[in-house]
Amino acid sequence: MAHVPHAKSLPADLGAPAFVTGWKNRALVIGVIFAVIAVILAFLGQASDGLGWDHLLRAWTLGLMITWGFTVGGLALLMVQYCSGGKWGLLLRRPLEAMSRTLPLIFVYWLVVAFSMKKLYLWAAVGNDVEGALHSGLINEIQAHCIEFKHAMLNPFAFIWVSVLCFGIWGFYAWRLNKMAMVRESQGPETTPYWIKQFENFSGPGLVLYSITMTAAAIYWVMSMDPTWYSTVYGLLFLVGQGYSVLALSIITAISLSKGEPYRTILRQTEQHDLGKLTFAFVMLNIYLAFAQFLIIWSGNLPDEINWYLDRIRGGWGVIITLDFIFHWVIPFAMLLSRDLKRNKKRLARVCQFMIFARVWDMFWLIEPNFKDAARNLHFSWGILEFIAVPAALISFWVAYYCVQLKARPLVQVNDPHMAEILEPEHAIA
Repeated sequence: MAHVPHAKSLPADLGAPAFVTGWKNRALVIGVIFAVIAVILAFLGQASDGLGWDHLLRAWTLGLMITWGFTVGGLALLMVQYCSGGKWGLLLRRPLEAMSRTLPLIFVYWLVVAFSMKKLYLWAAVGNDVEGALHSGLINEIQAHCIEFKHAMLNPFAFIWVSVLCFGIWGFYAWRLNKMAMVRESQGPETTPYWIKQFENFSGPGLVLYSITMTAAAIYWVMSMDPTWYSTVYGLLFLVGQGYSVLALSIITAISLSKGEPYRTILRQTEQHDLGKLTFAFVMLNIYLAFAQFLIIWSGNLPDEINWYLDRIRGGWGVIITLDFIFHWVIPFAMLLSRDLKRNKKRLARVCQFMIFARVWDMFWLIEPNFKDAARNLHFSWGILEFIAVPAALISFWVAYYCVQLKARPLVQVNDPHMAEILEPEHAIA
C-alpha cells in the first residue's frame, strides 16, 4: 500500500515571527541614514545650482508615489482577491491588509507635497496671473493656453479637496475591510458563505471607486507637473504599475515570512508558482500599455503631444528610457518565463526586489523631465542624487510602519475555506 502523507497543521501562534521586529528596526536605521544624506545633498545642491531643495521636493514626490502605490495598490489587490477568491488570498490577505493600514503615513507624506505646491506645479506657481507669467518668460504660449483651459481643475483649492476626498474614500475602505476581516475571524466556519458575499458586495463597487480616485490622484500629483500633457490611459498606467509593484512586494513578504511560522507551513511551491505567474501577467500588461501609448503618440507626431516624449528622450534621457525598458520589462519578462525560478524562493524574491527598483527608475523618468532645468537635459548634479536618498528614506520609514502593522494581527485567517487544501502536502495533490 502506498504511503499517504498526512496534512500539515498550523502552529499555535499565528502572529508575525520575532524577526519582523528586526526588519522594522533595520528599516528605521536605514531611513534615518538616508534622511541625513538627503538634507546634506540639499545643501550641496543649493550651493552649486540653487536647486537643492527643489530636487529634494521632486524626489519626495517620487517616494510618495512609490509608497502610495504600495498602500492603495495593496488595498485594491485585497478587493480583487475578495471578488475573485483563490488560495493566494490566504497567503496575501494579511500583508495586503497591513499595507492598507499604512495610509496615515502616506497622508503625512502628501502634506509635504501640498505645502510645497508652488515649487512642484507650474500652474500653482502661476496662479491667476497667466498673462504676467507669460510676459516674464516663466511660461510659454502653449503652457499659458493649457493653464487657462484647465484652471477649473488645476488650482490649489481643487488639488487639496480632491486629494482629501480620495484619502477619505481610501481610508474608509481600508478601515471597513480590516474591521470586517476581524469580525469574520471571530466567527465560525459556518458563516463563511455569508462573509464571502459581504466582501464581494463591498469590494466590487470599491474597485470602481479605487480606479476613479487613483486616477485623480495620479493626474493631480504627477501628470499636472506638465500642464500641457494629455493622456487618456495615464491612470490605467498607474493602476497596472501598482499591481506590478504590490505583487512584487507581497511575494517578497511571503517568502521572507516563510523563514518562520506560520508561513513556513502554508507557503507551498504550488501557490508560490501561481503568484509568480500572476506577476508575469502584470509585467506583460505594464509594457503593453506603456508601449501602446508611446506608439500612438509617436506615430501621430502632433506638436501638442510629442513634446512630452521629446523631453524624455533627447538630451541624454534616451539612455534612461532605454534602461527603463530593460529594467522594467526585458529582465523581469525573461526571468519570470522560467518555471524553476518561480518555484525557487531566493531567486523569485531577487526578481521581485529588482521589479521594485525598476518601478522607482520608471517614476524618476516620469517626474524629473517635467521641470525646465531637466527637460531634454539629463545632467549630473548634487540634487539629482536626491532621487536615491529621499525615496530610500521614505520607503524605509514606510517599511518600518508596514512591519508594525504586520505584527498587529495574526498572519493567517484560520476559517478560510481554502485552509484545508493549502495544508495538504504538495506531492499528494495531482
